[in-house]
Amino acid sequence: MTTKTPPVSKSSLFINRNFGLLWFGQAISNLGDMIYLVTLSLWIATIIAENQPWAPAAVSGVMFVAALPTLLLGPVAGVFVDRWDKRLTMMRADMIRAVLIFLLIPLTGLMPLPFVAEPLPAFWQIGAVYAVVLAASICSQFFSPARFTILSEIIPESQRAHASSMEQTSSSFVKIIGPFLAAPLLFVLGIQWALVANALSFVVSFVAILLVRIPVENQKSHEERVSVGFLREFKEGMEFYRKSRLMFTLLVAVLIVTLGTGAFDALLVFFFQKNLHAPTSLFGTLPMAIGAGSVLGAILAGLLAKYLRFSVIMWLSLYIIGFLLILFALQNTLWLALVLLFLVGLPLGTLNTAFGPLLMETIPHEIMGRVMSVFSTSQTISSLISVSLAGLLGTLLVGLHINVLGMAFGPYDTIYVGTGIFFILGAFYAMVNLRQAQAQL
Repeated sequence: MTTKTPPVSKSSLFINRNFGLLWFGQAISNLGDMIYLVTLSLWIATIIAENQPWAPAAVSGVMFVAALPTLLLGPVAGVFVDRWDKRLTMMRADMIRAVLIFLLIPLTGLMPLPFVAEPLPAFWQIGAVYAVVLAASICSQFFSPARFTILSEIIPESQRAHASSMEQTSSSFVKIIGPFLAAPLLFVLGIQWALVANALSFVVSFVAILLVRIPVENQKSHEERVSVGFLREFKEGMEFYRKSRLMFTLLVAVLIVTLGTGAFDALLVFFFQKNLHAPTSLFGTLPMAIGAGSVLGAILAGLLAKYLRFSVIMWLSLYIIGFLLILFALQNTLWLALVLLFLVGLPLGTLNTAFGPLLMETIPHEIMGRVMSVFSTSQTISSLISVSLAGLLGTLLVGLHINVLGMAFGPYDTIYVGTGIFFILGAFYAMVNLRQAQAQL
């Protein structure tokens, strides 16, 4: 049974009870996911596939399997999310994911299996990991758009910038803390405790969602949600991008930027070794610097939202990130690179904080699940293209050494300059077209 959300003072840190519950549950779940994914990669690379030539491919397979449901199921899942009770959808997804993670413990040979005297071979252990990652990712295709829709229901429009700032801040903290907790959990306590931690994080999220009460006025009857027909509902989600110039602009701008970010992530460890000449043991300082900057950027975005439109914050942040990434590509010392990545984190935090409220303003509530699923699928495709091109260029340009205006360029810094250019192109496209699209509203 649902009840109306009671009025809450605008000065409340957590905006209202419902948002506070969802924020806390998701923060714990994100921390569990971060520990889990980093630990899985370390576990495969250093234990299951130790000293094996196929170890890099096995680790990359985790990311590929996690992305696969987004490509194949994303837009279809959005149709069902718009039909179903969002709260129940999220609860079911959390429970299924918790059970899946618990099942991985005996399947990987860390606990005795019935009728199996020896631990499972590496092939079967990795296969079990892939199966669980795939199934959990399928659940996420339903959970994420359902959660975004609920957030649009429970957060007053005037408080969306503050809510998004809180979400981005917690997400940035998770990216700082998670990787540093992952290694001790694996090598000191064992992989099973990382799995247990992630499973329990889904249980915490489930309980938080259970306590949420969705406003009655935002609920629709089941008949209204399913009366149109599956194919027509699916088509409505796709056609919204053609009808809404604003949404189409947001999608294209993000896809342009994602063509750069995929390459940045894929080649960062090689840039760290070859260009920054730093020991691999310090590699974790790079995401930590970005995360620290993002925390401050998220707080800054809440203040900027009082004076600037979300769309302006978006394209302005993209411009700044692009120029900073070009400067980062030119670095050859670790401390300067860390300073620049911290500065990159500032506009990245403001960008991520402003983007959620901008989408909530743009997408009609009744088709939000479908539209967001198409958005996520398109972004995943762009990211995979970027990663593939980065790997190809990193191989083809391996012997590249050129001098431009007295500056020497090799393969990785050249590609990173291209990453910065993609951000600037995305910013320019967004700046021009968002102004025109909003002028037509």
